[in-house]
Order: sequence, then structure tokens, then C-alpha cells
Amino acid sequence: MQHATGAALQSAQRDVIRHSHERSATFGLFETMRPDYAVLSGAELAVKLDQSRALFAHALPVMETLYAQIANTHSMIALTDASGLILHSLGDDDFLARAEKVALRAGAVWSEEHQGTNAIGTTIAERTAVTVHGDQHYLRANHFLTCSSVPILDPHGNLSGVLDVTGDRRGYHQHTMALVRMSGQMIENRLIASAFNEKLCIRFHSRPEFIGTLMEGIAVFDLDGRLLCANRSAQFQLGIELGRLRAQTLEALFGESVDALVARAGEPACRLELHSGVGVFASVEFHARAASSIATVSNALAVTHKPSSSLAELCTGDARMQDIVERVRKVIGKNIPILIGGETGAGKEMLARAIHRDSPRRAGPFVAVNCASLPETLIESELFGYAQGAFTGAAKRGAIGRIVQANGGTLFLDEIGDMPLAMQSRLLRVLQERVVEPLGAARAVPVDFTLVCASNRKLRERVAEGAFREDLYYRINGLTVTLPPLADRTDLRAVVDKMLRDERFVGRMVGIDDDVLALFARHPWPGNFRQLSNVLRTACAMLDDHDTHIRVEHLPHDFLDELGERVQEEATPALAGGARLADIEASAVAAALKAHGGNVSATARALGVSRTTLYRKLRS
Repeated sequence: MQHATGAALQSAQRDVIRHSHERSATFGLFETMRPDYAVLSGAELAVKLDQSRALFAHALPVMETLYAQIANTHSMIALTDASGLILHSLGDDDFLARAEKVALRAGAVWSEEHQGTNAIGTTIAERTAVTVHGDQHYLRANHFLTCSSVPILDPHGNLSGVLDVTGDRRGYHQHTMALVRMSGQMIENRLIASAFNEKLCIRFHSRPEFIGTLMEGIAVFDLDGRLLCANRSAQFQLGIELGRLRAQTLEALFGESVDALVARAGEPACRLELHSGVGVFASVEFHARAASSIATVSNALAVTHKPSSSLAELCTGDARMQDIVERVRKVIGKNIPILIGGETGAGKEMLARAIHRDSPRRAGPFVAVNCASLPETLIESELFGYAQGAFTGAAKRGAIGRIVQANGGTLFLDEIGDMPLAMQSRLLRVLQERVVEPLGAARAVPVDFTLVCASNRKLRERVAEGAFREDLYYRINGLTVTLPPLADRTDLRAVVDKMLRDERFVGRMVGIDDDVLALFARHPWPGNFRQLSNVLRTACAMLDDHDTHIRVEHLPHDFLDELGERVQEEATPALAGGARLADIEASAVAAALKAHGGNVSATARALGVSRTTLYRKLRS
């Protein structure tokens, strides 16, 4: 049966490629032609980005998470609008250089009319997920690529854009499409969550542990019980496609009235029965418009939600983190800018958000801008905005920039060390005068915000190199804190436990074996928290339903290979020809014991295990 299903899928894929090749020919393209490499100017691209602002805002953090999972695979991630225009891309430097040669970058159009058969264009044409591998591309110039794309639908079921992962065909991995599909679902769910000002939202699944995960169904109704939207999982569970679902009412689908479910909002998961008779667990949320903001309410329509993150929650036993938190607390609310240093993935944005949530401006917006991910041609309009008619093709009403969006709240400038010098001058003026002058505007806009900046670069060195303004450095350097890399943290077990508890990667609580933690303590974690999150996410995906703890066999093979290579590089005995897991573990214990001068208690604390466990490892 499984073989038959696979054969059917392969046949369907061949049909998709064949139909796409036929369309490519009707567009007047031929295989050996030079592709259309026309790329929009920065001003034109700014207009397109503004038109797709919601898609871009919700896709960007998902793209960064996805990139952390595929980093160093000679790949790139692209986000396009519904026409195939690339709005944003990020990826490995070596592959981006090759991608530039075929205009696989922001501002280029990858519809079938322009590029022939390719994953982005064919996904748009077929409205389904598509992988195009090597010579399946219509144009020979693109044969070195393998691309996997999924459509992103807006809450009304219309095509909003496409998410794509493209790489060298020689490095193709079958699991890439699964990662792209999951990321596309995350973006769609984010779009649904932000789309409606007044709504009754039901999150449901037949298994309670799947509520709060990508597997949950999401159905949104207005206060008359009419269905507004439903995600793909909801459509599957209800057995009705979106077009027909819109004709259904809340009572017809779930057997409950609006008033009855509003009264249950905010409660733990309740039991509901679908129109098909299938029982599901459901979490009910009611969001009502109040003072121009969206508030989550329960029976009395007034539940105050505790912030999901705060400075106190970042203290899990590491002395350096405790010191950082105590220092930050002393300057919060005193108009002192904070500069956060640390390696990529060390938690700089996590700290920035905690600062915002513990500040007097917590009710205001938190606006995060990654200065390294914005193209230089767009950063000015993105940060400072532009007035009506500022340039040809500008949006009729103009656009406010990210700095103005942060008014009354916190502006977080991540990777500020990569900001172009011209923009540094304009930012310095904003910080000195507390006004923003949008492009083409006749008057300035006053702003008031808390400034938090971050960089993984050493800004003093950037100043010495002439790449960063010295006066701006001293303007943003009110309080400087540097986050320790994950490999240097002394609270590894607490960090892992907290991540498993907060993320609920499998929809339920799971623990971690001491053997696994010993391997974690040995790893250098170059990707820090992002890498740890990905390792735990993948390990949780390997768990069976009855598993309560992550064991060594659940860990990703590439993580174990990387750890084995590191041990071999350090010339650890008995690892020639490939490290066994037991050898890696033993070397981790031996190295830690040596580093702590044979002190068993200190070694156990560093590894995050009990002394009993450590003695057992030493005897084995």
C-alpha cells in the first residue's frame, strides 16, 4: 500500500513537471535561452514590500528559524509575493554568490512566464507544493538548482506568496520539503492569528497534546457564528474544503452556540463534538476590540495574561546571566540605551523582549529590526518610512517606518554593526533630536522609544576600521552586557528543561536522559540556543508515543557526527576511524573531570548530572 502511494505521488509529480514544461513552451521560452534577469530597483521593491507587509512581517522570523535548520547546506530561502517576485532571501554566503548570477535575489521575478519551470513559478501555477530538481527546470541555466516551494495562503484562502528553499542539486535532501511545509503552515497560522480584530477562535484536535502545535486545527468565527477562516488542519479534520466551510455556522460545525463558547474562553481544553460525530479537544479564545487594541477575554471578557517572558525567567542558575539581569534591571525605565553583545543565537532578542516586557513601556509595541537582513537599498525606507509621492511607484499614502512604529514602546536594532554608514548618520540624528524625517516628507515626526541594540560583532573594532561611527557607538552604549555562549553556561540542564517545557515540541512534557545531557555538555554549540532548539525539536520528532525522555538514539545523526569529529580533532584516544557514542560520552566525562582538577562535585555540576550518575559513568 505504501509503495502504491509513493508511486502515485511520483506520477503526480511527473505530471506537474510535464504540464509546466508545456506552459513554458507556450510562453515562448526555449531551453537554451538566457533567462530574464530584470530586477526591480530599491524604490520599486520598497513599494512591493509595503503591499505585502503582513506577509513579510510574519514570514521573516519563520525564515530565520528555517535557515537555522538548513545552515551550511549550500542553500538559500526565498519569500515571494503572489506574482513570484522575491521579497526577501537569506542563505549561505557561498551559495548566495552563485544564486546572484541567475538573479535569485530580492527584486527578481520567478514566475513561469519569466523563468519557465521552477519551484516558485510552478507552485503559483498549480497552487500546491512543488519540488523541481536539476534538469526538471525548463531552462538549462537553472539545471544546477534544486528548489522546494510551498504556497502561502492568506486567511481567506487566497494566494499570498510562496516560501522556497533552493540549493545546489548535489546537496538535495528529501526532508527539505517537510521543513518548508511546516514553515509555510507556521506563516499561515500567524497570518490567521493577526487578521481579525474581533473573533472567536477555536483550536482543536482529537488528541489534546496536539493543541498548540502545528497539528492543531484553527477555526475563526465572527460573533454571529459565521466562519471567517480555517487553517489546513481544520479543513482536514472537518472534512470540508474552505469554500464550502464558509457557508457553515459555528453551531452546525461544533454543536455549540457563540455565547456558550465565549463563556468557556480561557478555560483548559474542553470537549466538543464535530458535525461528523468525532470528538475533539478544544481551546477557545475570544478576542474583542478594546481601546483600539486586541484583548483576550474570558467569561467576564477581562483576563489579564501574564507575559510569556521576563527577566526573572532568564535566570536559571548561571551566575553570569544573573549578573546581567541584575544590571539591566537597574537601568530599565531610565532612558538609558542598552547594547547587547554575544554570539549569534546566544539569546540577544530574547533578552531584549524580556527588557521590554519588564519595562514601563510594556503596553507599547516591541519593534525588532535585523539590520543585517535588510538589503542596503531598502533599509532607509524600512527604518524611516516615506511620504506620499516620495518616488515613482511609492504607495499612495506613503509608509511609516519601523522607528515610528516603535513610538511609545521599544525599538530593537539587531546586528546594528552591519548598518550602512549613511544610515548610521540618520539614526544618530534621530537619537539626538528624537524626530524622524521620512523620505520626501515636508515635516519631521516626533518619536519616543526605548532603544535596545545588539551585535555579534565587536563594535570597538568596527569603529577602529572606520565601518561604524564613533559618535553613534557612544550614543547607543549606555549599558553594555555580553551574553555568555551556550557552551559556557553552567545551567545547561535547567536551560534544556525550560526549553522543553516552554516549546512543547511534541505537545506534551518530555524529559532528557543524563547520557544525552553529558553529550550536550561536551558540544561547543556554535549555533547556541537556535542550534539547541533545532536538536531538541528533531529529537522530539523521533520519540514514539510511549517515550517520556529523549535518549541518545533520538538525537540527530549530524549532531552526533559533528560531536564525534570534534572529539577526533582533539586526538581523543580510541576514536580513530569514527567515534562510538559510548566513546564520545566517556571522553566528555574525562575531559570535564580533567578540567575541574578531578573534583567530582564540580564536574557533576558542570555536566548538569548528579554525582551518582557521574560515578556510574566513571565505573563503566
